[in-house]
Amino acid sequence: MRIVSMVPSWTETLLRAGIPVVGRTRFCIHPAELVKNIPIVGGTKEVQWDIVQDLKPDLVLLDKEENPLEMAEECPCPYLATDVHSLATLQFELQRLGTEFKNQQLITWSLQLQAIIDRGPLHWSEENIPGLIEWVISPMRPGPRPVLYVIWKKPWMAISRETYIGSVLKQLGADVIHFPEEKYPVIEIEDFRESLILFSSEPYPFHKKIEDLRKEGLAGAIVDGESYSWFGIRSLEFLRKCYGH
Repeated sequence: MRIVSMVPSWTETLLRAGIPVVGRTRFCIHPAELVKNIPIVGGTKEVQWDIVQDLKPDLVLLDKEENPLEMAEECPCPYLATDVHSLATLQFELQRLGTEFKNQQLITWSLQLQAIIDRGPLHWSEENIPGLIEWVISPMRPGPRPVLYVIWKKPWMAISRETYIGSVLKQLGADVIHFPEEKYPVIEIEDFRESLILFSSEPYPFHKKIEDLRKEGLAGAIVDGESYSWFGIRSLEFLRKCYGH
């Protein structure tokens, strides 16, 4: 089966499972040695359908969170749209894709993820933050404290509990700050100085702006954004490590 994947997380996962991907987005960068020879057909929000059609795919793989509705509406080829917004929905979609593609590896990964979910949340510790890259400024008082996960600056943007990242944080035992109205709220960072602020390394490159954050006196840490936001095999391997296996 020839797949055009418009979802970076799925591109990596399918390739790792041995499933042929014949087209990808420019953001599909993993695994580097496998994607380098796969044609780019656009980004996650826009696509060149003429290139897609030239590749003669059996299926275009989309995700409701990652890709806009218009992409599905305009797709000239058969498509499948997943709906990953939590670890539970990732488990379901791994099982579904495994069945769709007749791939036992995907089904096995789905069972392994379910086993992790069934173990319940870990104990969150500020002394051992999963995916830590570097402290910006270590908090002066001992934790635990509510966690604010920040993905953008100018304007400052965070994530709510009701996102995939929020689901991962909850599985790791973090007390994620609740934003009932929006999944990706625009915030005033000054309102959260008493929280533990996690600055994601993507999509905004906070790891390259660490000195600017220190000048602003923001206590918190830079974390690996791919570990928290890329679902599929990358997420499973991150959680395996956190659970010690």
